[in-house]
Amino acid sequence: MTSPEPPARILAVCTGNICRSPVVERVLAARLAGTDVQVTSAGTRAVVGHAVSAPMVPLLTDAGADAAGFAARQLTADLIREADLVIALTRAHRSQVVELVPGAVRRTFTLLEIARLVAHVDPQAVHDSGQTPGARLRALPGLAAAVRHVAGSGEDDVADPIGGSEAVYRASYDAMAPALRTLAQALRD
Repeated sequence: MTSPEPPARILAVCTGNICRSPVVERVLAARLAGTDVQVTSAGTRAVVGHAVSAPMVPLLTDAGADAAGFAARQLTADLIREADLVIALTRAHRSQVVELVPGAVRRTFTLLEIARLVAHVDPQAVHDSGQTPGARLRALPGLAAAVRHVAGSGEDDVADPIGGSEAVYRASYDAMAPALRTLAQALRD
């Protein structure tokens, strides 16, 4: 008798792990609840143990996600190795991930990059790549890489709102929201 496959894992990475990557973690987790996908996050210079930055909490709540119980943690090579997809919030974060674990290069993207690429992947190809969101997630890096030449380049970095006004936090959140919708929809459909 075969045991079920473990959940597929997404790891979101930003600097302090208190603003941007918690949004990716908690919003994707809410949208993929009840599936075989697990979403976590970490920071390259984490404010270890801290909660989600206060101005980001109502934005998470409005998105149907929950900030309760969140505690920032430091990025480690083991977290990267365990992830099927690493979502960095900037190109610099992506570089730091690949420096720690060079083998992660093919499964590490910025959030805006993976959403841009997924928008060019045939939805049927994503659907046909697996019966569950977790199976589709495991196939997604290869499918995304295959359309890189078609998708072109664009803005890849989500600005860090730390220390900014509520409007700055809103702008950062608004930069992430469409990408998170695109990614969750691709995995669920």
